[in-house]
Amino acid sequence: MALNAAIAVAGIILLGFIYSFSKNQMHQGVPIAVTFPETPARPILAKDVFIQNPILNIKVEVLNGCGVLDLAARTTEFLRSQQIDVVRSDNADHHQYQHTLIIQRNERVESLQKVAASLGINVTDSSHVQIIPDESLGIDVTVILGKDYTTLTKLEDFISVNP
Repeated sequence: MALNAAIAVAGIILLGFIYSFSKNQMHQGVPIAVTFPETPARPILAKDVFIQNPILNIKVEVLNGCGVLDLAARTTEFLRSQQIDVVRSDNADHHQYQHTLIIQRNERVESLQKVAASLGINVTDSSHVQIIPDESLGIDVTVILGKDYTTLTKLEDFISVNP
């Protein structure tokens, strides 16, 4: 008799769970109207931005050779604003470079000319421009920033505006 009563109570509880579950599944809730804002014009696509400001096929590494904090990173931003692809930014082998060096790493002379023009350096200036081929680096130009980086007016102007 007690076993029959326990089965009956368990059955009633089970029916209560089934009823509660079905009510939760069929709950209608409050309707919410979803609206999206109007866009006045077609959004600008990445390819449109590239067409307006194409990145030149020049691979550059920027090395900090004077020890000024974040100088290589800020120079990277500057060169990228000039549509030059900086693929590496790091410290140089030492921080005692007196002059900023632009080193041509392969036969693509136009890349050297573009980087030098961006920094305001004359490509015939042998104290700032060197040709040391090294195809294994996979880059076109290496820029080593020396202690004279403040004389590069275009770079200095960019750094002063974008601290």
